[in-house]
Amino acid sequence: MEWTHPWLPITYETQNQMLEAISKEKLDDLFCNIPDKFRLKRDLKLPTSHSEYEVAKRLQELASKNHPADNGRVFIGSGVYPHYIPHVVPALAGRSEFVTSYTSYQPEISQGMLQTLFEYQSMLAEILQIEVVNSSMYDMATALGEAARMTARVNKKRDRFLIPSSMNPEFCKVLQTYTEPADIEVEQIDYDKNTGLMDLSDLESRLNEDVAGVYLENPSYLGFIETQVDAISKMAHDAGALLVAGVDILSLGLLRPPGEYGADIVIAEGQPLGSPMSYGGPLLGIFGCKMERKLVYQMPGRLVGLTRTEEEPYERGYVLTLSPREQHIRREKATSNICSNQALAAVTAAVYLSTIGPTGLYELSKSIAYKSNYVAKKLNEISGVVSPAIGDSIWREFVVQFNDGVSAEDVHDALLANNLHGGKILSTVFPELGESMLLCVTELHDLQTIEELIETISGIFQNGGA
Repeated sequence: MEWTHPWLPITYETQNQMLEAISKEKLDDLFCNIPDKFRLKRDLKLPTSHSEYEVAKRLQELASKNHPADNGRVFIGSGVYPHYIPHVVPALAGRSEFVTSYTSYQPEISQGMLQTLFEYQSMLAEILQIEVVNSSMYDMATALGEAARMTARVNKKRDRFLIPSSMNPEFCKVLQTYTEPADIEVEQIDYDKNTGLMDLSDLESRLNEDVAGVYLENPSYLGFIETQVDAISKMAHDAGALLVAGVDILSLGLLRPPGEYGADIVIAEGQPLGSPMSYGGPLLGIFGCKMERKLVYQMPGRLVGLTRTEEEPYERGYVLTLSPREQHIRREKATSNICSNQALAAVTAAVYLSTIGPTGLYELSKSIAYKSNYVAKKLNEISGVVSPAIGDSIWREFVVQFNDGVSAEDVHDALLANNLHGGKILSTVFPELGESMLLCVTELHDLQTIEELIETISGIFQNGGA
């Protein structure tokens, strides 16, 4: 009897039939285009088989070498953030009914998932003070790319999109990937190197009949709060352009929602709403717009709507009100090629927001603002340190500048030596800020750990550098 592998369904007989079908004699013939000198001439050094117990023990040994990011000793954010996740969130979002659900190709039998996504849309719309929110995108970076393309579709014959030069450089790369095939020109607007605020004179000089949209971030990637949102909104709209606002949902417990200052399109990152950092993903793109036909019809992704029977007793039903994806009826006319709507991450966000509620959002936002401003103030008292190095008002993140010959790498290494992870080093991507670091402070950072951070950085300058 022919031997078969216990885990592989393909037998030698099946393998030979496949080779014969493609006119090959042996497996090596499939790799004939690879030069012989690059081929491995020995067996792979793989360990022998082990029992389940032995494998579990080895995996535990390897896992013990990792340092968790949610232990309150990590001060890096830069797009993905450490926040406390109530245990009820993964317990509910991890139910099999949600985990196994995907795109509702047959919405009439997906009422549970559709209702959950409808609740997600409704909560985000209320927080953002924008009328329409779709049932999620990949992440904030791709949501920005979709927003830029959407502005050009709405404002036909306009092919320029203006962005602040203080924004996340990784977002810029993604934006370029999305806009280049659509022949949309992306231009950066200068910012004040002291306040961080957008240079309104530079914005005004660039606004004309070719600009489809203007993008602003609040809070900015560099942490400061953009206080000119009303002026930017007016300038963009007076020029006939759409205003795209990138915000942080958790900051809206304190800051003005983008709908209040006239944002036409709103994007955000939903990872802080109950999803762990997980080495940078999966993330959740939040996308919303005003209730205007020209905007809603050009919105990417999917929109879940609520309907009911005409006569009593009224029965509710949830439907895909908008589904302009290329897999559906729109096909080549689709506004987006998004394949996954990040439904499980959206469900997680809905559970998280339902758990903390409006009061919890306010208290959380206030706690983060208090702690981050405290750390910034204490670091600024150290001779040789400027904190915050840009901007007067901050919320969660802020730039710290190091002088007296101390580099950001020196500070980073010293913090690691004390089992602390510093912030994002900015020296290469924002050279105008000098030796600098983007520190992130959240509710996870207790006073003891904060004092360790401050003492470690203070020690570097007291000792004359690293």
